[in-house]
Amino acid sequence: MTARFKYAIPLGVAIAILLILWMSLRLTPSQLPSPLLNKPLPDFKLKELNEQQWVSSHDLTGHITILNIWASWCEACLAEHTQLLKLSQNKQIQIVGLNYKDNSTAAEHWLQNYGNPYSIIGFDHDGQVGFKLGVYGTPETFIIDKQGIIRYKHIGPIDEAVYNKEIKPLIEQLTSEHDYG
Repeated sequence: MTARFKYAIPLGVAIAILLILWMSLRLTPSQLPSPLLNKPLPDFKLKELNEQQWVSSHDLTGHITILNIWASWCEACLAEHTQLLKLSQNKQIQIVGLNYKDNSTAAEHWLQNYGNPYSIIGFDHDGQVGFKLGVYGTPETFIIDKQGIIRYKHIGPIDEAVYNKEIKPLIEQLTSEHDYG
């Protein structure tokens, strides 16, 4: 009996580890929780894509902001681009782009070809700001409230379904908080 019990504890630990591993692998990347949710946007300062001016985290406060991480080499970014162009018509929000690990000339050509939904575009050529934000890749999208608090993160392209189910209700909530709160 003691020989069986001797193997029961390591076996139980191994089963628990496998169960935790299995559960974590079931999450899709877009479901990975961000440790930055409900925390202030990390401070940053970098050149705009056109390298004429600086953009900083302070430029994202005072507005409901959609911060979209994108690159010209990212096919999924092109897939969500039409949705971002539609969103840019909403004057209650600002859309800020963070061009991530890209070539500035290629990014500018990409915007000329497909349209520019962004009011500001930061150029994160070395990925340092993306690192502060915990970016896994492109596209990723954050919603930041007027106080500069990250309220939402989505990994992957934003399509009509994601917009209607997750983003639109949050924007409406943040807008009404400002109007009435």
